[in-house]
Amino acid sequence: MVLYVIGLGLCDEKDITVRGLEAVKRCSRIYLEAYTSILLVPKEQLEAFYGKEIVVADREMVETQADAILAEADELDVAFLVVGDPFGATTHTDLQLRARALGIDVKVIHNASIMNAVGACGLQLYRYGEAISIVFFTETWRPDSFYDRIAANRRQGLHTLCLLDIKVKEPSLEALARGKTVYEPPRYMTVNTAIEQLFEVEEKRKEGAYGEDTLCVGVARIGSDDQKIVAGTMKELLEVDFGPPLHSLIVAGNTHVIEEEILSQFRQRP
Repeated sequence: MVLYVIGLGLCDEKDITVRGLEAVKRCSRIYLEAYTSILLVPKEQLEAFYGKEIVVADREMVETQADAILAEADELDVAFLVVGDPFGATTHTDLQLRARALGIDVKVIHNASIMNAVGACGLQLYRYGEAISIVFFTETWRPDSFYDRIAANRRQGLHTLCLLDIKVKEPSLEALARGKTVYEPPRYMTVNTAIEQLFEVEEKRKEGAYGEDTLCVGVARIGSDDQKIVAGTMKELLEVDFGPPLHSLIVAGNTHVIEEEILSQFRQRP
């Protein structure tokens, strides 16, 4: 039997490829990975379009019950649906490695992800450096390793794609301390929060990796009918309402004349 790892694209049930949809219809069991990213529509909308029941696979299920998923794939055709592209998170790679180690046939069906769709903002894809992740700061955890990578990219004139944190079905630490499992409400980092945290790190490090006047592009719901793309300085983007999730931020490096022409269409107007 086969484990299909299928990219769903970025927005809704219709973003799946024809090949992906054909595979879903062949499968007896379908899981939707629901913690590294989200679609902009509910699970029920996917079920209606695919004509199949879908099991939502949260972080706990994938990390603790992967053996059960793989055991099914040893006897049935199983689909593991991933928002964006299947290789967008290390968890998906780990699942494939474990499946192949068990002798299970794995077939990957690709789709668009933020890593290539971000080209819609006008900054050319081959001019990007290493992508980074920005996580929500807490009182006790304020990691800033991304700062060095942004600085390195900008020294080479390269753009930096900042992937912004999401928190889905995260256990409350306070409840865990009392021996209970209570999940926090979902949280999705905004462009505004990301910039606030970037400013905080620059204020601490004071190495000039970026500043209020650094050119950036904020994108939200990329690929959807109501996508939002705004170019401007960090200070300007801090005041923009980008609306519902998901958001990403690009810190620009050196820009080409063609990039500048396209960015001018997305500039924040007074």
